[in-house]
Amino acid sequence: MEENRIQKKDIASYSYEELISEMEKIGEKPFRGKQIFSWIHEKLADDFLKMTNLSGAFRKKLDCLYEVPKVQMVARQISKKDPTEKFLFELVDGSMIESVLMKYDYGNSVCISSQVGCRMGCRFCASAIGGLERNLMPSEMLGQVYQIQKLTGERISNVVIMGTGEPLDNYDNFLKFVRLLSDEHGLHISQRNITVSTCGIVPNMKRLAEERLQITLALSLHGSNQEKRKMLMPVAGRYELSEVMRACDYYFEKTGRRPTFEYSLVKGVNDGEEDARELIRLLRDRNCHLNLIPVNPVKERGFERPERKNALAFKNKLEKNGINVTIRREKGSDIDGACGQLRRRYADAKKER
Repeated sequence: MEENRIQKKDIASYSYEELISEMEKIGEKPFRGKQIFSWIHEKLADDFLKMTNLSGAFRKKLDCLYEVPKVQMVARQISKKDPTEKFLFELVDGSMIESVLMKYDYGNSVCISSQVGCRMGCRFCASAIGGLERNLMPSEMLGQVYQIQKLTGERISNVVIMGTGEPLDNYDNFLKFVRLLSDEHGLHISQRNITVSTCGIVPNMKRLAEERLQITLALSLHGSNQEKRKMLMPVAGRYELSEVMRACDYYFEKTGRRPTFEYSLVKGVNDGEEDARELIRLLRDRNCHLNLIPVNPVKERGFERPERKNALAFKNKLEKNGINVTIRREKGSDIDGACGQLRRRYADAKKER
């Protein structure tokens, strides 16, 4: 049975054009590809039996050759503090991933994972504990968005690839995911409503700039200088901060989309006077936005968030020096809000059983 599953092709990762071509290869009319694409990416069907305008014989043929990889919800946490929900999904191989739904006045935003685990090793992040298991396929990234829309019955308008994993470490699958998500024949989510977060994989930041997509690039900065970044983010040992910043400038130059910089505020580590001064020097002449994120405490890491008044004082210093800055509103702190926490807790409980 496992062998059968592996032999089947992942039909939900085909582009619109690829699916039409694939149907011709198996002796079907091109319009069949259009029908199937609509069922999967517009009507969000993950079972050929639900594709009711296809003949029984054709559905059986599809089921023999293809699969829509299941993204199955196993846990759902709803915050009592704010309109935020966290989902734990199981994939066909038993891997677990997390996604978060955040409701705002302007619409529903979903934060999804791009890998099972992560190999970037950021010191303050629960996702990196245990390392990288594997990349997600485009269909598995889409499945998180599709399942949440189906489970809530509400339209998803914004997608952030900022959950577990480094999207640009899974570049080809991530790129295909963006194209499928924004395809006019599917959910057709505007690229301007898609944000990708990276810790600074410079070669792929440049490749992404060349694609000239209209998505927002968010750099996980977290340190105001190279040494501070290396201490918090081991990947900084491969790419100098100056090199990363030039890649951000290149993205802006090619796409016209101003980058966002993410800065996790860690008490006593990167929230001091000198950190503020260095950030001002780094960002003052750039067209960008800075998000300050008081760090989510992770018990295995031992980092603490600064007091609210200290975070505000840090923000005010930056603002007075012309930096476009906000403190990200805390969401989901009562539902394992930090990336990787729910997945780890579920895995630990499973081991104990």
